[in-house]
Amino acid sequence: MFPCLLIAGLTVAVSWVQIPDEEVSAPRPNILFVYADDHAEAAIGAYGSRINQTPHLDRLAAQGMRFSQSFVVNSICGPARASILTGAHAHVHGRVNNRSPFRDDLPTWAKALQASGYQTAMIGKWHLPTEPNGFDFWAKTHGYYAQGLQSSKGKLERSGYTVDLITELGLEWIENREADKPFALWLCHNAAHRTWMPGPKHLKLYRGQTIPEPATLFDDYAGRSPAAALTQMRISRDLFPAYDLKLPVTGEQVLDAAATRNLKPVPEGVRKAWEESYGPENLAFQQANLQGEALVRWKYQRYIQDYLRCVAALDDSIGTVMEFLDQHGLADNTLVIYASDQGFFLGEHGWYDKRWMYEPALKTPMIARWPGHIQAGSVCDALVQNIDVAPTLMEVAGVKIPETVQGKSLRPWFQNQAPESWRDAIYYHYQEYDEGRIQHRVAKHCGIRTKRYKLIWIYQHDAWEFYDLQQDPDEMNNLYGRPEYQDRIQALTVRLLAMRKEFDDRTGPPWTD
Repeated sequence: MFPCLLIAGLTVAVSWVQIPDEEVSAPRPNILFVYADDHAEAAIGAYGSRINQTPHLDRLAAQGMRFSQSFVVNSICGPARASILTGAHAHVHGRVNNRSPFRDDLPTWAKALQASGYQTAMIGKWHLPTEPNGFDFWAKTHGYYAQGLQSSKGKLERSGYTVDLITELGLEWIENREADKPFALWLCHNAAHRTWMPGPKHLKLYRGQTIPEPATLFDDYAGRSPAAALTQMRISRDLFPAYDLKLPVTGEQVLDAAATRNLKPVPEGVRKAWEESYGPENLAFQQANLQGEALVRWKYQRYIQDYLRCVAALDDSIGTVMEFLDQHGLADNTLVIYASDQGFFLGEHGWYDKRWMYEPALKTPMIARWPGHIQAGSVCDALVQNIDVAPTLMEVAGVKIPETVQGKSLRPWFQNQAPESWRDAIYYHYQEYDEGRIQHRVAKHCGIRTKRYKLIWIYQHDAWEFYDLQQDPDEMNNLYGRPEYQDRIQALTVRLLAMRKEFDDRTGPPWTD
C-alpha cells in the first residue's frame, strides 16, 4: 500500500497516537531547531566554503554531526516548511507551491510533542496559510525588519532586525518556561532570503573585498534542455537595481509591492546607515558605466556580499544560542538542529534563488548536536531529506510516529548505525510556475537522485536531463541522449515512476508505464 493512501479525510487529526513510548525512561531532551531561509551549503565553513567564514556553525558541526547528503523534496519556502512539519511530500500536505493550501488537519511534530507534554514554541517566519498549530506560543514575522509581531498572545510591540529579534524572543521564552518540562523551540529566520538586507553591525563586512566567483557564473546553458535558458533568475539581467542591488531609484524605476513591503519597516536611522555604507560604491559604479562581463561581475559582488552579510547574522545567532545553553546548564540535554528550508544558487549557472533540482538548490545544510548521543565531529553521508526531520523529533521525544509520515527518523544515524532499509535514492517534485509572473519561471519538474546519478523530468517542456554527478558535479552536460547511458537512464526512469507510485504522487502528469 502506498504510504499516503492511509490518509483519509479529517479523521487523521484525531486517529493517530501521540502518547510517549512507555519504554522511554530517561529524561526527554529539549529540542532547539534553528531554521534558516535559503542558506546554501556553499556559505558554511564546515561544508567547505571558500567564500566566507562561519565560526559558530563550524563549532556546532565540530561538536555534533554534519549531514553531507541532505536534500529537500521541493525547493521553495512554503512547501519546505510544510514538509518539515508533517514529514510528508507536498502532494500530501497540499502546499505544493507558495500559493496553495496547507492541510492543517495532518499530524505534525509540533502537535505530537505538545500532546506528549512538551512546551512548544515557534518564532519567526511561518509562510503557511494557516495559523501555527501545535505551539503553546508563537510569534510570526516576515522580512528583515519588524515593527511588531503577530503572536498567539496578540500583537507584540517589539521591533528590530529580525535575526536578532527572533533570537532574543526565543531565548526569553526558554527563560520563562516551566523548568520541569522539556521544551521544543523552533526558531525560523528570514535570512538569508531575498532581498539580502544586512543588519547594521554587518554593513561593512566584505567592503573592499572580492568574493571568489563560481566556475559557472557565465554559464550559457548550452549543455542543458531549453528550460534552463528560459529561467528568469539570472544575476546578469533579473536582479532589480533598487530592491536587490541597493542602487538609487531613478525616475524611470518603481518599487514593486514586495519591495515596498520589505522596506517600509526599516528605521530611518538604518536607511541612513545604508546610504553611508553603499553610497561610495554606488557612486563609483555609476561613474564606471560597466558593460558586459564587467557589469555581471559587479552585480555578483553586490549580491553575494549582501547575502554573506546576512549569513554572518545567522552565524552570530547560533553563537548566542550556544552560549545561552551553556550558561543555563541546558547544553547537555538539548538536541540542537540547524537546517535551511532549501539551498540557494550563489551565482552557480549565473543564478540567484532556488527551485531547480540542480545541486545548489536541492542540497540543504543540516547539522545536529546532542552531547552523549551524537559523536562530536561525525559526518553522515546517507541520503537524507527534510521529510526526515519530523519523525526524528518524534522518536527523540518518545512519541509514536504516525502513518502519514513519509520520512524516516535520523535517530539511528546519530549513533552511526545504518538502518537496514535506508533509501538509496531521493524523490523531488517542484510545481510552482505562473505564466503571468515575470520572475523565476522555473518549469515544473520532478526527478530522482542517487549518490551518483540524477534524472530530471521537466514535464512542462517534455524534456529530460541526466547527469553523472561523479564526472560532472556542476551539471553542465546533459547525457540523456547518449547511447552508452541508456541502460542506466532506463533503470532510473522505471525507478522514478515506481517512486511516484510509492508516494502516491498524482500531481503533475499522469502515471504511464
